[in-house]
Amino acid sequence: MSTQPKVIVVTGAATGFGRLAATLLAEAGHIVYASMRGLEGRNAAAAQELRMLAAEKNLQLIPAELDVLSEASVKAAAAQVIAGQGRVDVVINNAAMLMIGVTEAFTPEQLLRVLDTNAVSWLRVNRAFLPQMRKQGDGLLLYIGSVTSRILSPFQGPYIASKAAGDALAETMHYENSRYGIDTVIVQPGAYTAGTNHFAGAQPAEDEAVSAQYDRINDLPPKLAARLDSLATPGARSDVGEVAEAVRDVIAIPKGERPFRIVIDPQHHGAAEVNEVATRMQRGFMERFGIADLMTVAP
Repeated sequence: MSTQPKVIVVTGAATGFGRLAATLLAEAGHIVYASMRGLEGRNAAAAQELRMLAAEKNLQLIPAELDVLSEASVKAAAAQVIAGQGRVDVVINNAAMLMIGVTEAFTPEQLLRVLDTNAVSWLRVNRAFLPQMRKQGDGLLLYIGSVTSRILSPFQGPYIASKAAGDALAETMHYENSRYGIDTVIVQPGAYTAGTNHFAGAQPAEDEAVSAQYDRINDLPPKLAARLDSLATPGARSDVGEVAEAVRDVIAIPKGERPFRIVIDPQHHGAAEVNEVATRMQRGFMERFGIADLMTVAP
């Protein structure tokens, strides 16, 4: 495994998993830009806490302004990183929001909002950093996806749609950039209901009149987190720290040797089995298409 420090950008690093991952990577010796929106506003306290931690532990942990919903903001952040370091080695697309409720009761505006945050933002971030990676002939795009893009659970319709869209974008962009030496890893976590704000901050469906029509099932969405917890494999870790540790470890693996997908799932949804079949079918298609080399990152 490589021990050379890398320049890493983590999106959505103000709280939860993003903050944990950014801190863990900095403690591993990397130069980490913990990006978030509202660096001088809504997330000023979070940014100051990271600065204090960096000073206390002598870490290269740098809070950076980056709003994944703004292309101008993302490009400005990329320019800051490249001007300061001369390169970017890893970009972690992590920013996400969760919605829980009966799908019909979510408004179209809510669906567009979650698609923008969980999928379109990945395109914005990649558009800002990929030109530098292609120039280097090296880089890693790492995505925090979800097992729900393979095996869905009801009452997360907009969220699952956005994660499936993001997953498709990530895989397609891998094929389109592999000849430029750019690696890809899609991390697919199961449900972690503690240690992150993901479930606690989930948005409900806004159309209450429609929700009321689902009298036969509308008691189920509030029970989703508890039921997912009950499905956890005996002995499985319940803290999201194991996902952050997996991210740290996969970044240390040399380019071209990293797994394309990593499933970390206390509930064992079955995503790994679906991935195995999908990969086999995808490879067969790419071979018939004459472009199977696009599935493997160039040296």
